[in-house]
Amino acid sequence: MPLNRRSFLKSSGLSFIPGVLAGLPLAVQAKQPTPDRGYASEPVVNFFYDGEWFLGSSYWEQLQQYHNKQAIKADVYGRGGAVEELEKRMANITGKEKAIFMPSGTMANQLAIAMLSGDNAKVFVQDNSHVFRDEADAAQSVFNKRLMPLTGNKTYFTADELKAAIENLDREEVFKSGIGCVSIENPVRRSDGRIVPIEEIKKIREYCQQKNIPMHLDGARIFMTAAWSGISIKEYAAYFDTVYISLYKYLGASAGAILCGPKAVIDKMPHLMKIHGGTMFGNWLNAAMALHRLDGFEERLQEAIARAKNIFAELNKVNGVSVNSIDGGTNIYRMKFPAGTIPQKFFEELLKYQVRMPRPGEKGEAMITVNETLLYREPDYIVNAVKDALTKSRS
Repeated sequence: MPLNRRSFLKSSGLSFIPGVLAGLPLAVQAKQPTPDRGYASEPVVNFFYDGEWFLGSSYWEQLQQYHNKQAIKADVYGRGGAVEELEKRMANITGKEKAIFMPSGTMANQLAIAMLSGDNAKVFVQDNSHVFRDEADAAQSVFNKRLMPLTGNKTYFTADELKAAIENLDREEVFKSGIGCVSIENPVRRSDGRIVPIEEIKKIREYCQQKNIPMHLDGARIFMTAAWSGISIKEYAAYFDTVYISLYKYLGASAGAILCGPKAVIDKMPHLMKIHGGTMFGNWLNAAMALHRLDGFEERLQEAIARAKNIFAELNKVNGVSVNSIDGGTNIYRMKFPAGTIPQKFFEELLKYQVRMPRPGEKGEAMITVNETLLYREPDYIVNAVKDALTKSRS
C-alpha cells in the first residue's frame, strides 16, 4: 500500500534523528574545521553576531539534545508539530493573540505592513531601518506602499517629528493616498544596535491611537533590546499591533521568523504566504532549534552581560585598550586596540584559544558584540587570551 506522506509526518515524532545523523557523510560527522572558526566540536567564544551559529553536524547535535528532552514532532505546511508549539510560545512571550512562522523577516515585515495598511499607501519608517534600506523596495514594488522615511541617520524619530510629517501632508501633497501604518525597528542594526526609548514609543503610540494609525514592530533583535534595557518583550510589544522576531540571529535556527499579532490579522497570513511563495512543506527543523535555544535564553543572556562587564573591566586595564558601550546601545561595544597591533596576526593568535574577535580597522578600532558564547569560557581565560594575542601581534 502506498505511503501517505502527510499522514506519516502528522503521526511521527523525530525518533529518526539518529538515523539522519548516521546518514550524514563522514566528513560532516567528523571533527572538521569550519571557516575562521576552528573546530565545530570545540565551542568558540565569538565576539561577532548576536548569538551562536550552528553549522554542519553541530546543528544536528543541538537538535538531538532537544529531542532527548522532548520528542520533536514535524509540522505539515506549518500546521502542528514544533512549528505550532513555537508559535504558541512566541504569542505568550509577546502577549499577542496569535503567532505564525514565516520563512524570512522580510516577508514578516512586508506582510504585516501591507495588512495593517489596507488600501492606504503611506507607511512611516526610520530612514535607517531594515524595512527601508534592506528589503529590496518590496513595499513599493510588490505591495504598492509608499515608504515615508524620517530622521535621516538618527536612530529613531520622535512623536513630534511624526506628527509634523503627517500634518504637513495636506500642504505638501495634492492627492490623498492615506496613511497605512507606522513601522519601527528596535533595536536598529544600522545604528549599531541602538534602542528606541520606551518613553518615545509610548508617545508615538498615543498619537497613532488618536489618529487610528496601526503600528508594526520590526523586533528582529527585540531580545537584545529587552536584555539591555530591562524592559520586557511583552511591554515593548504591547505598544504595537504586530511584531516580528528573528529565529536565526540568536536562537540558532538556520532560517525563519515569527510574526505575532491579533488573530484577525494572523489568520489571513497563510493565504498571503502562499501567494508570495512562502509556504513550505516542513519547517520543524528551524522551529525545533528555536524552541531548544529559547529555553533559558534570557537567563543566559543576562549571565553573558554580567561576564562581559568583568571581561571589559579587565581589558580596560591593558595599556592602549579601551572597551566602551555605545550610548543607548545594546550588545555592540566599541573596542580600541593598542597602536601597532597587526590585525590579521591578532585574529590568528586569538583563534588559537578558540576565541574570535573582529580585526581592528584603519583607526585601530573594532565593533565587538556580547552574546551567550561568552559562557563557553571563564572570564579570566578570555581576558588572558586577548592579552596574549595582543602581545604577540605587535608590529
